[in-house]
Amino acid sequence: MLAVSLNGLTQPVRIALLKYGGGGDWYADPTALPNLIDFCNQHLNTNIHPEHSTVEVGSTEIFNFPFVHMTGHGNVVFSENEAMNLRTYLEAGGFLHVDDNYGLDEYFRREIRKVFPNNDLVELPASHPIFHQKYSFNEGLPKIHEHDNKPPQAFGIFIEDRMVVLYTYESDISDGWEDEAVHNNPPEIREIALKMGANIISFVFDQ
Repeated sequence: MLAVSLNGLTQPVRIALLKYGGGGDWYADPTALPNLIDFCNQHLNTNIHPEHSTVEVGSTEIFNFPFVHMTGHGNVVFSENEAMNLRTYLEAGGFLHVDDNYGLDEYFRREIRKVFPNNDLVELPASHPIFHQKYSFNEGLPKIHEHDNKPPQAFGIFIEDRMVVLYTYESDISDGWEDEAVHNNPPEIREIALKMGANIISFVFDQ
């Protein structure tokens, strides 16, 4: 099993950004993960390596990372082999967090069907434990950036009782993790985004 607890780790654990094909900008938000890692190491006392890795969907290297983050604005294409590799990774204990950076939704929903044709994305209620780790979000996923005047939603894909995919939609949470100068978000909005990100990390490594 890939799943590990962050408590008591003597060696830093590594997390990764997912590189995918299709033309979408998988590399969006380059300062997001480093800032989230720094926040978690400071406020959750985690031991995550300060530099995240980049891993391709079809690579066996993905099995080295218990947490993989995916974002972007455009098209996503998983080959049959990539979809199978990603499914095997998730079934083995891995976790995928997907954040729609505006424009990803239709492509991600199409491609995740290749990975889990029989597992639906299930909307998470505000009472779900992921919103009540160290930080409580009583209304569920916070709204960081406005695009289409839609409420933020969080969805999960589950294998038995374990969540293996978290999809955050109409929130732009990873934009909120970026350096302040990138989007000119006020400090309180960045703090909300980072706290929700810390909840995700905490939930993933302790579920």
